[in-house]
Amino acid sequence: MIKRLMQWMNKGDEGEAAELRVLMVCTGNICRSPTAEGVLRAKLQKAGLHGRVVVDSAGTHGYHTSEAPDPRAIQHAAKRGYDIARLRARPVTPEDFTRFHWLLAMDEDHIQWLHKRKPEGTTARIELLMPYAQRFPDAREVPDPYYGPPAGFEQVLDLVEDACEGVLQRLQTQGTSLRDG
Repeated sequence: MIKRLMQWMNKGDEGEAAELRVLMVCTGNICRSPTAEGVLRAKLQKAGLHGRVVVDSAGTHGYHTSEAPDPRAIQHAAKRGYDIARLRARPVTPEDFTRFHWLLAMDEDHIQWLHKRKPEGTTARIELLMPYAQRFPDAREVPDPYYGPPAGFEQVLDLVEDACEGVLQRLQTQGTSLRDG
């Protein structure tokens, strides 16, 4: 495992990068999961791992398919330097359980939904995002800000930034071993 991790960490731009695929999941894919996608992508970029880890987001429901993230999510993310305006909402598909190695859900309802729909024989790892947080260890879920005040979008960013930092640390220490479920 150590050899595999070192190979993964030392791949240069000239080599073919080993990939880990991460899918962020919320309800409509317009607030929490695109925010998490944008934050994790930025952290991977800064750490030099953006070419080795593919990040996407999807919703448990297709309410907003093909729509941009909520304007409030875009605005609050932009204030912190994250550009999520070009992302488009899409629902989770059965193929996602094969295409992605790691599905990170924003709340318990998403976890249950994903487990109910996970096709037999697929090995995607399904977990909550928030257990990776360090500054907010008591926050189990990322609350949905959609029907609340603007401060809810700031709270989402606070939680997601913290948890994505923990995800990044895990990737840096365990690398592609996460692919093994």
